[in-house]
Amino acid sequence: MSNPAVQAFFDEATFTVSYVVSDPDTKQAAIIDPVLDFDPASGRTSTTSADAVISFVKDSELHIDWILETHVHADHLSGAPYLQERLGGRTAIGRDVTSVQGTFKDVFNLRDLQVDGSQFDQLLSDGESFSVGSIGAQVIATPGHTPACVTYRIGNSAFVGDTLFMPDFGTARTDFPGGSASTLYASIQKILDLPEDTRLFMCHDYKAPGRDDYAWETTVAEQRQSNIHINQGVGEQEFVRMRESRDAKLGMPKLILPSIQVNVRAGRLPEPEDNKIRYLKIPLDAV
Repeated sequence: MSNPAVQAFFDEATFTVSYVVSDPDTKQAAIIDPVLDFDPASGRTSTTSADAVISFVKDSELHIDWILETHVHADHLSGAPYLQERLGGRTAIGRDVTSVQGTFKDVFNLRDLQVDGSQFDQLLSDGESFSVGSIGAQVIATPGHTPACVTYRIGNSAFVGDTLFMPDFGTARTDFPGGSASTLYASIQKILDLPEDTRLFMCHDYKAPGRDDYAWETTVAEQRQSNIHINQGVGEQEFVRMRESRDAKLGMPKLILPSIQVNVRAGRLPEPEDNKIRYLKIPLDAV
């Protein structure tokens, strides 16, 4: 069994890192957390980020098995449908996406939204195994940031979504519906229990103070030793106090309202209305 080749694509507008993870032997690959570009001022979508992924996949002669989401993102629209139409592959997310759909169906009054996860090709359970080519992969449920967060362990690499950031930036917020600092602490321990040389890939980076460049790859050993929120044997109670205090001071992500109502639909945009224009909803005084 070989370990995967990993190509990162950084979208600075949303500070999001998407990945193409491939088996060098079979040329089979997965795309993780793809981005559809969205300008909130004009309401226009574009595909620059996704097109870069497509170009890489075609130039590398890869075949897409999976398009994987680590969770329902609140900071970017998913590019999964656009990529699937052009590259194939099965879309997948953690099975607990249904609880997130149930919450936000009510917030946005999405009367036609099915809350059974059927918008995705496959719902993945904690501990479930799959493969990328000949490389074994496993789903690790890592809730806390949201109830549906999962980490994908593919060979010697793990894609942790928003559970962890780079060691100098810390950990994810837990103040979204269904989030829990205590649950996040337990999820982080699952990641830190992986072999210390496991490569960890972040979903976001915001350049911690004093750092000049963006970064998104670290290891279990580096997180154990240096993560500013969990190193030095920080216990659960101390972590929960810190996390909840920080979260109380955070504003909402700029794209949370457009992102959530699209991403609970697996990235599908609303159908055009009778004037052939699509519309997103902005709930007033509700969030």
